[in-house]
Amino acid sequence: MKLPLNLIPDEASPKWMNKGDNAWQLTAATLVGLQSMPGLVILYGSIVKKKWAVNSAFMAFYAFAMVLVCWVGWGYQMSFGEKLAPFIGKPNVALDQGYLLKPAFLGYFPNATMIYFQFVFAAITLILIAGALLGRMNFRAWMLFVPLWLTFSYTVGAFSLWCPHGWLAKLGTIDYSGGYVIHLSSGVAGFTAAYWVGPRASKDRERFPPNNILLMLAGAGLLWMGWTGFNGGDPYAVSTDASLAVLNTHVCAATSLLTWLMLDIIFFGKPSVIGATQGMITGLVCITPAAGVVQGWAAIIMGVLSGSIPWYTMMVVHKNIWLLKQVDDTMAVFHTHAVAGSLGGILTGFFAEPNLCRIFYLVPDYKHYIGLAYGFQTGRTTAGFKQMGVQIAGIVFVITLNVIMTSLICLFIRLIVPLRLADDELQTGDDAVHGEEAYALWGDGEKFESKHNSAYGMEEFPSVVPRTGGQV
Repeated sequence: MKLPLNLIPDEASPKWMNKGDNAWQLTAATLVGLQSMPGLVILYGSIVKKKWAVNSAFMAFYAFAMVLVCWVGWGYQMSFGEKLAPFIGKPNVALDQGYLLKPAFLGYFPNATMIYFQFVFAAITLILIAGALLGRMNFRAWMLFVPLWLTFSYTVGAFSLWCPHGWLAKLGTIDYSGGYVIHLSSGVAGFTAAYWVGPRASKDRERFPPNNILLMLAGAGLLWMGWTGFNGGDPYAVSTDASLAVLNTHVCAATSLLTWLMLDIIFFGKPSVIGATQGMITGLVCITPAAGVVQGWAAIIMGVLSGSIPWYTMMVVHKNIWLLKQVDDTMAVFHTHAVAGSLGGILTGFFAEPNLCRIFYLVPDYKHYIGLAYGFQTGRTTAGFKQMGVQIAGIVFVITLNVIMTSLICLFIRLIVPLRLADDELQTGDDAVHGEEAYALWGDGEKFESKHNSAYGMEEFPSVVPRTGGQV
């Protein structure tokens, strides 16, 4: 049979590459990138006090750029390259065209596509950590933290859970799209780093109103819709499993948002917009380790639990646990990512449907990947309990890794620069740290002249003369 001209293999489109898969993978990666740039940039810049809008947004902006340079320099190979140890790959560059144009370790597309796809996941992990540190971390310390944490923590988790050579991957731990590698890691690392950095200024802790809730919702919307690529891209193919993952993602997120909203109304009397946003995030996080391996009804149940259990830990448990009260976690990433990510991992171990797991992992048998619920149903209770056990093992490993490595990184950085801004900088905010402010409003601290990045001198603008007698 003669192929259409656009499907005939050539040097730019080799036989092993699937054009549809490659196109979707690049699209999915871009959707994930949009979650950070501009999604979380807008969300962070809007949800904080006005005086921290620039600093918060720029922490995310900087991390995105720094992670990419480190990723192609050594991070990707440490996460998905040749095995150096059971939990890490050999550091190496990923820039040579001979390597970039070869087939990726999974899927029918080139390494260049896989590197881009995995980069946006690494970048958003660092940006999520920033959420715990907004409003007080020394920006120079953050500049050091990003490459160090990527190198010594993220790559270990990614290799262990996602690389076919990783020990947790071989054990059969299910982390469909980053419930462990991204969300549990960022939640634990963010909380740990917040402990070492210290709290915000006392006035900021007492009152920290968003400077623009409408923009916050716009950022949250980009985050939500970008999750289509986040979970839909992880089968590395335009497959039925990708479609299921996308639908499950949005079903769980919507259910979680509504559950959190109802709890806010019942217990606090008002439908909180910020609360609804947190419920959306916990739903997205919870479904992530399970997105393409659970049925739709399970996604609904997971949404109810992700909208209620993190709500309870944030609103009730947090106020009664001494350690939680001592650590100033600005965006509550411990609850929205660590708690929701752990919950998702455990529920994955319970609800993982063996046929869906077989489609996703493309395994010929059921040696691994059977949820406890289906273990009871099919009489394979031992396999079900084993799956639950390896899910918990993954949680323990990620928590231990991030508490230790994040602490060591913070202790090292503070030998070079202070982790926390000085008290006078904490009082002033953006202007003290960057010499720039988010808004220039009449009567609200506007500046007619700036020493930084001024394109025009003031003399180039004519003075405004008050109106007298109808003339200017």
